[in-house]
Amino acid sequence: MEAIRPVPRTLLRDRAYEAIRDAIVAGDIAPGAVVRDAELAERLGLSRAPVRDAFSRLVDEGLLESKPQSYTRVTPVVAADVRDAAAVVGAMHELVTRAALPRLRADHIGAMREANTCFATAVREGDVSAALRADDELHDVLVRVSGNRAAAATVARYTPLIRRLERRRFGEGGNCRSAGLHDELIDACAVGDVDEAVRVTAEIWRGLEDLADLDS
Repeated sequence: MEAIRPVPRTLLRDRAYEAIRDAIVAGDIAPGAVVRDAELAERLGLSRAPVRDAFSRLVDEGLLESKPQSYTRVTPVVAADVRDAAAVVGAMHELVTRAALPRLRADHIGAMREANTCFATAVREGDVSAALRADDELHDVLVRVSGNRAAAATVARYTPLIRRLERRRFGEGGNCRSAGLHDELIDACAVGDVDEAVRVTAEIWRGLEDLADLDS
């Protein structure tokens, strides 16, 4: 029994945050929907405290809005907010790409190619969740290798705002980001061409700013 220890409170808080965030991004909790800590705590099998902590974090990140003693609800998808988030996330990805390239190994390039194969397959099959998951895996290689924690935290904070619009647009028949652009990025990384890798990265994320403009 000595090996069984209480689960740290921080893990429960993170579990609640990730579950609620993912449900909002996926549209399982729709924009404008009122959320209640007691109800979500019961569904997650948690106490209300970690759910309240998660609510506070999600309000700070723009996925929830709250009026004290009145309501907490999911924010609408606002094109201007998505455009701003895409600009910030794009800048962070350019930064980490520049920092990561000198440190990339063959296995990193292999992981990026594998992720892009999964991405292309998911796009072809219309599996939006798998496509976005593979997209994250591809770009996360550069984020991790860069070692820039501030950039990683910024990407993690603002990417969910972008994903909500991406999911909605794809559900309406919109186009997913090009696997071809990913190929260009990977090829530039493989030969150590920093300027080209940064250029392609900028093009990828500029496309998301344009996606927000289409939704204006």
